[in-house]
Formats: sequence, structure tokens, C-alpha cells
Amino acid sequence: MRHLSLVAFSVAAAVIAAAPCVAAAAKQGPNVLFIMADDLRPDLATYGAPVLTPNLDRLARRAVQFDRAYCQQAVCNPSRSSMLTGLRPDTIKIWNNSTHFRTHRPEVTTLPLHFKQHGYDTRCVGKIFHNWHTAEKGDARSWSAPEFLHYATHGEDNARVEGPVPPNHASPSPRSYTSVPLWECRDVPDEAYYDGRVAAEAVRVLAEIKDRPFFLAVGFWKPHAPFNAPKKYWDLYDRAKIPPLNPARAAGAPDIAHHDGREVLGTGAQRFEPTAAQIAEMRHGYFANISYMDAQIGKVLDALDRSGAAARTIVVFVSDHGYHLGEHTQWGKTSTFELDARVALMIAAPGNRHGGRRTMALAELIDLFPTLAALSGLPAAAGLEGVNLAPVLADPAKTVKPAAFSQHPRPSYYDREPEKIPRAMGVSVRTARVRYTEWREWKTGATLARELYEESDEPAETHNRIDDPRLAAAQREAERFLRAQFPSRQN
Repeated sequence: MRHLSLVAFSVAAAVIAAAPCVAAAAKQGPNVLFIMADDLRPDLATYGAPVLTPNLDRLARRAVQFDRAYCQQAVCNPSRSSMLTGLRPDTIKIWNNSTHFRTHRPEVTTLPLHFKQHGYDTRCVGKIFHNWHTAEKGDARSWSAPEFLHYATHGEDNARVEGPVPPNHASPSPRSYTSVPLWECRDVPDEAYYDGRVAAEAVRVLAEIKDRPFFLAVGFWKPHAPFNAPKKYWDLYDRAKIPPLNPARAAGAPDIAHHDGREVLGTGAQRFEPTAAQIAEMRHGYFANISYMDAQIGKVLDALDRSGAAARTIVVFVSDHGYHLGEHTQWGKTSTFELDARVALMIAAPGNRHGGRRTMALAELIDLFPTLAALSGLPAAAGLEGVNLAPVLADPAKTVKPAAFSQHPRPSYYDREPEKIPRAMGVSVRTARVRYTEWREWKTGATLARELYEESDEPAETHNRIDDPRLAAAQREAERFLRAQFPSRQN
């Protein structure tokens, strides 16, 4: 039986008073089902995108959906490490994919570890922390049992079936994504790829732990490239009806705001410049990947309903960062643009009377740690840099913070450079009115370039409005927030 101190009981009572959407269904606090997507910008039906996501639609009907949620850095390791420690990238000193989050903070308490320390059975199925490609680089101390399919490479997610692999119905890909084609369309079962196996294991684990307090993290590998969902998900879409691409860069945007899209387009001899047909193929494949992932989420939600634990379980759905599909000439992530920084976020809590509501309250991924601890009646972990979103769940018209912050280095993957340090860092703030970004030289802190985009132009961000007199007050406010969070080192 999980023991709560008097302090924990007082925290729980305060949270229930402030957020009536969370009422304890039993003596124990609620369970948590924490579902994460990889490389998903908010291209979901409930966010207004022409994507078929019936299972996330039904989750949204009982969740509060955050329409202005932001990652702290748009690439896997920094975003996930920041989210799961509740600390900003600058605090944990993680801005690349190659450094484990315990390198600089070896004793840091993670979100699942906090629940484990308070009597929960914590499980990891799929990609939750970054996939460091070797089993020993997971985070065993965060979990009550060994992690499942938490490490590998996306480029090894080839179709695995008994007997011959069915033919590829997509056009030939000009390059491989590690060891598989960048896109392919094969008539295979869901379990042929990682996410089908993740869903099957999550269903199994739920049946095992349903009668005790649990924190179950389920990390899906899609819609991250390669674009290789099973054929039935490609068949859901008429390619001619997928929204047309506007590839134009924002007028007046500095070159440093952009990158070479190497994750998708490749480098050196493997680099290609996609034709219109190839662009359409990738955009189609991304939509197919989303619907494939959604179907796997449906299997997990169905299992939760069957388990008898749904009424006492908080369900979170979140993406680690956004993605570009040719907009701004960009492919992949690693920018501070809205399409990369903005994420999907839904929180469904037991007894939530605001299910189906959307909120414009600004939120950051670092807010999930304090929020879930509070909603579960746990004491707050020390030193967290996010804020509790429970007041927004209690009243979606409320706000709990005036700004959300993101950042990204240049080069995007600087750890592959000879010096292994960035040449510059872009620091960005999103307010209710604008996104303001400063690009600063890493060694001196000197400002190299600035950007300003107004809310009415997002997520397209077609014009850099820096120093536009019409936005002067909004720019000054954003500058004030940015420099408070990222003080300039320049004298």
C-alpha cells in the first residue's frame, strides 16, 4: 500500500479544492497513462487538420486540449530530457541528441522516478526517453521493470513479417533512412513495425498492473520518418486532397533561422532535392504515419477501458516537438519556428467536467511534471522549473503563465562539428500576441539576428515583423520576457 505523508495529503486536498476535475476514485491517488508521439506537429483532427485520428478524437472528448503548448527544444533528446526532468535545456545542459541527461545531473529525479518513489509501479513501453541506441543507456532507475523497445533507430524499423515481405506500393525512394527506404507502402499488419508491437506490449502490461497504482508511459515511434505505415493507412487519404505546400521562407527571416533538413533530405552523396511528386509522397506518408499511430493509441485506450481502471486514471497525450514538411524550405525539426516548437497536448483527468474543451492558455512541456504530481496528490519534486496546469484544467479560460520558451543551436547537430560546441543559439519566446527570437553567438553572446512573428500569421510565419511599429508594445513585452529567461552574456 502506498504511504502518503501528511504533507502529501495536504497537497492533495489543496489540488482537489483548486481543481474539482480531479477527485480521488479511491484511497490511492489516480493512475497515469502517459502517451507520447514522436515528431508530431499538431496535425490532428481536433486541431483542425484534415487528418483521420478517430482515437485521439475520442480522447479529446474527455480531455482538455491545449492549443498553445510548446516544447523547450525541437529535437528528441533535449525535449524529452527537459520534459521528463521538469528542467529547461540550459539547466540540464542538454542541447544535442548524444548526451545522456544524467551526464550533468546524475541524481536528478525524473517524472516516472518521482511516482516510483511514492509507491507507483512505473513502466516504460516504447520510446520515452531518447533512444540512445543501446540498452544500457535507458534509465533503469526510473522504472519498476525493464523498458520495452525503448532503444533502436528509426531507420531500422523495417517491415517484419513471416514469409516474403509484400511489395512496396509507393514510388522508389531516392535514399534510405539508415537501412530502410525513406518512404514505403506495404500491405503488412500493424505489428510489422515498432508501433504495433509497442501497442501490443502496452495492452499486456496494462492487464498486469491494472489493480495497483501505476504510471505507464507508452512511447510511439511515429509519425517520425521513415514514412512507412502499413498500406491501409496510406489508403485512408486521397493525395489530391492533402493541403498544398507553401515552401516560401518568411520574408525578412535571417538565414540562421533555417537549416539544411539533412535528417530527411540527407547529406553528401545521399542528399536529394525532392521533386513535387516526392514532396507529395512524403506528406502523404506523414499523414499515414499519424493515422497508424492513432490506431495503436486506440488499442491502448480500449485496453484501459477493459481494465476497469479508466475511471481512476489520468490520460496524457503529448508530442515531443513539431515538424516541417517543406514549409519555410525546411524538412524535419530543429528550428524555433512555430511548426517545430508547438506540440499537441491533451490531459484527461478523472471527473473532469471540462472534457472536450480547448484552452488557449500557454503551456510548456516542463509543466507536465508538476501538473501530474499535483493531480496525483504527490508532493512537489524540488527545483522544478515548470508550473502546475491544474488551474487550467479546472477552468480552461484561465492562464498560469504569460510566455513559453523554446531554443535551438546552430548548427542543429553541433556535436558532429569539430569543436562540439554550437556557433550560435536561438532563444525564442511565445506570448499571446507574438513569437520573438534572438540568435546569439555562443562564445560572446552577441546578437546576430532577430525575428518577430505575430499570432495571426502563425503557424505559417510568412513575414518577419521585427521592429514593426504596429507591434512595438508586443515586441517590448516579448523582449522583456526573453531576456529575463535567457539573460544576455554580452556586456
